[in-house]
Amino acid sequence: MVLLSFDTEEFDVPREHGVDYDTLKEGMEVSACGTERILDVLKEEGVHATFFCTTNFATHAPQLMARIVNEGHEVAAHGQDHWHPKPEDVIYSKQKLEALTGQPVRGYRQPRMFPVSDEEIERQGYLYNSSLNPAFIPGRYMHLTESRTPFMRGSVLQIPASVTPWFRFPLFWLAMHNLPMWLYKGWCSWTHRHDGQFVTYFHPWEFYPLGEHPELKMPFIIRNHAGDGMVERLHQLIQMFKHEQAEFVTFTTFTERWKIGDRGR
Repeated sequence: MVLLSFDTEEFDVPREHGVDYDTLKEGMEVSACGTERILDVLKEEGVHATFFCTTNFATHAPQLMARIVNEGHEVAAHGQDHWHPKPEDVIYSKQKLEALTGQPVRGYRQPRMFPVSDEEIERQGYLYNSSLNPAFIPGRYMHLTESRTPFMRGSVLQIPASVTPWFRFPLFWLAMHNLPMWLYKGWCSWTHRHDGQFVTYFHPWEFYPLGEHPELKMPFIIRNHAGDGMVERLHQLIQMFKHEQAEFVTFTTFTERWKIGDRGR
């Protein structure tokens, strides 16, 4: 099973590089553009995904939220303000997203995949938590001793982002930006065959032409292939898995199957 996901948030990365940037105006314009392009790809390819949305994004882009729901994708929680995550986001982002979409919110992912209270996740009735990248990312996190594959913690299924077997190379967004596509697809396919599932995540702002905006001071590893390049690469990734007859599922569908013993093999 293939679990595609998109951390759908107000674009705040320029702030990390010292740029005075209005995330709720300029940042939302970038993320809205990218979300439209992602939805176009998914619609063209006929697959569904899970959108982990901040409430900032959801309240400023109601038409896009409606499109996400109407086209059969899942909405999950990604906190409220991506720049300033707070412990209470676990509670309030779920409540706000459910009120905005009229749909139950079953899962959570902490902004930047930072730690989040497992006890609070369980207390609020989430079915799954996808806040773990079980790799070593310098300056961000080190999780080399964590499980590479999904596991239960209490009543909540933990769904880590996929990393390769053995040497744990992360197969998230930065990898698709910068690896040769033949190598990235090869490692994704290998991991899927080895684990029985493949879990990855991207951001809407990656599908915006960041290379045309030097004022944002984006590092090369982020702007590399951004925009049209990432649209094409997403098509290629989906088409590879479709050729291999992999099934694309939302995180909730995967969780429900896991809990009845269907581990994707």
